[in-house]
Amino acid sequence: MAEKNYKRTTVTAALPYANGGVHIGHLAGVYIPADIYVRYLRLKGEEVAFICGSDEHGVPITIRAKKEGITPQDVVDRYHQLIKDSFSDFGISFDIYSRTTSKIHQQTASDFFKHLLDNNKLQEGETEQLYDEEVHQFLADRYITGECPHCHNEGAYGDQCESCGRDLSPTELINPKSTISGSTPVLRKTKNWYLPLNDYQTWLKEWILEGHKEWRANVYGQCKSWLDLDLQPRAMTRDLNWGIPVPVEGAEGKVLYVWFDAPIGYISNTKELYPNDWKKWWQDSETRLVHFIGKDNIVFHCIIFPSMLKAHGDYILPENVPANEFLNLEDNKISTSRNWAIWLHEYLQELPNKQDVLRYVLTANAPETKDNNFTWKDYQERNNNELVAVYGNFVNRALQLTKKYFNGVVPACGELLDIDKEVFNELKGVKEKVETLLNNYKFRDAQREVMNIARIGNKYMTDCEPWKLWKTEPQRVETILYVCLQLVANLAIAFEPFLPFSSKKLRQLIHIESADWSKLGATDLLTQGHQLAEPELLFEKIEDETIAFQLEKLDNIKKANEQANYKAKPIKPVVSYEDFEKLDIRVGKVLTCEKVKKANKLLKFTLDDGSGKERTIVSGIAKFYEPEDLVSKSVLFIANFEPRKLMGITSEGMILSAVDFDESLSVTTTLREVKPGSQVG
Repeated sequence: MAEKNYKRTTVTAALPYANGGVHIGHLAGVYIPADIYVRYLRLKGEEVAFICGSDEHGVPITIRAKKEGITPQDVVDRYHQLIKDSFSDFGISFDIYSRTTSKIHQQTASDFFKHLLDNNKLQEGETEQLYDEEVHQFLADRYITGECPHCHNEGAYGDQCESCGRDLSPTELINPKSTISGSTPVLRKTKNWYLPLNDYQTWLKEWILEGHKEWRANVYGQCKSWLDLDLQPRAMTRDLNWGIPVPVEGAEGKVLYVWFDAPIGYISNTKELYPNDWKKWWQDSETRLVHFIGKDNIVFHCIIFPSMLKAHGDYILPENVPANEFLNLEDNKISTSRNWAIWLHEYLQELPNKQDVLRYVLTANAPETKDNNFTWKDYQERNNNELVAVYGNFVNRALQLTKKYFNGVVPACGELLDIDKEVFNELKGVKEKVETLLNNYKFRDAQREVMNIARIGNKYMTDCEPWKLWKTEPQRVETILYVCLQLVANLAIAFEPFLPFSSKKLRQLIHIESADWSKLGATDLLTQGHQLAEPELLFEKIEDETIAFQLEKLDNIKKANEQANYKAKPIKPVVSYEDFEKLDIRVGKVLTCEKVKKANKLLKFTLDDGSGKERTIVSGIAKFYEPEDLVSKSVLFIANFEPRKLMGITSEGMILSAVDFDESLSVTTTLREVKPGSQVG
């Protein structure tokens, strides 16, 4: 598609559901790349509006409200503020972050619906939908679970299987159940209003498949998969009591479909920001519209929302939709329901002043072309080996040596040698390389290109060794540090879209007021005689203890999930009472207990079994108990097992233990004191 010059850019970031906080998957997939892009456009002096807000009408919100015994409004009020504050503290530079429960949004969405209805762009239709007879309501997709027909995951939702990622319809589920009552839903007829996507299929094929071949392969490919099939009319209303009421007489008990309502939030939020001239951001052909989303939202932003805009007739269409793939956490899929996530608000509390570290790591691991993985070990290594050892180290060496030799004043630039010229030549090409990458939404590669400036600086300083030349060639040292300081000043500009907090700090250290993108690549940003501030470290090393705390936190979450999802193992085959009576189960009092040498799992028990003679039993429970904690305890044991030798010790029976959900063992005992040797049966 031919490159078009736009006057301004509207950038939207996917509206997060206000039923929980923001996690690193959201940041890596949507908000960090969007923020980098917007900061870059602003640095270039372009007119841009960065629009986002909370999506407050989704079914997950009503599910959480029901679970907590509060109203949906209580839920969204809590999480809207949490999300908004988290974004602000993290440096996501929205021009507005609003919400879909606002009056202006309700009016905008209602007017949009009525415009389509009045112009015969919506169709009224009656269909059969799943209905819960116990609670007397139609079930939204997320209120239905069952077995996925593709991967046979038993916990698939009515709209999607989170195990295999396939989109579903509720009637495809095997053995569907209502999540409200647990009952099996039945099909009942209901009336709704539909957007006939089939009417837009030919246009969508031409617009996307022919007109936007430059879109990312994952976006283009997913669109093609949908468009290769026959699109069907999509319901734009739902039988629910939480949402924007359908603005039609006789439509009581129905609300606008969340994926009709939510993207209109971009428009209503822009209206809130610019009440007098919002139309230039949405209805002017000289405005570029860019949606930043995750891959699970591709169909809504590339098929459904554009069809809505096309049907309306007054709106521009997205010029690009740079959707990312998913980010996993420690090799497991991030899951809000399982709390398997790193939540932004918790990160900001537990790792204060580390916003740029997370921004850097998530951009370096951005899932731009395939799913990627976040690990705390990689987080630590990238901080310590790249931000500290490469970027921070170069800046600190340049500033410290300038302080040592020239009292923090930028020295003169003498005669440039070939090695100096090579560095300046590399620097001059940075702006074009970074801009080309950012213009094509390749944020990971762009950040790598910026970090390369610091790598060049470190190598240059190591090769030149100014500390060895100070006494013999002080003028040469002046030139070396002049070159280094120009690299430092360029880093303060180039890293601004990526690492805004440390870039601001660096500008303060070198006493420049703002990042002038137009001067990126210049070799005279800091002139002779310019006074620098007292050097400070840009980044600090992250110690093993910090990472251990985070890993333990995740381990506790994993254990909590295992406990919550525990299902007892199937009952073993039936045995006769006579067979059971063959086991002689008795109570024994522990006289002594000690670890077995050279055996990590074994404990050696000496029991009083009531016979007048001591009994020795070896048990594999050493990892779950300290020996001294078991002394004097009454335990149950099988007395008539055939003796066997373990590590050279004759074991005369088996101590009975319960196996918990996490495979830990709990020794069985009696509720009150009984005589050693008492039989159990």
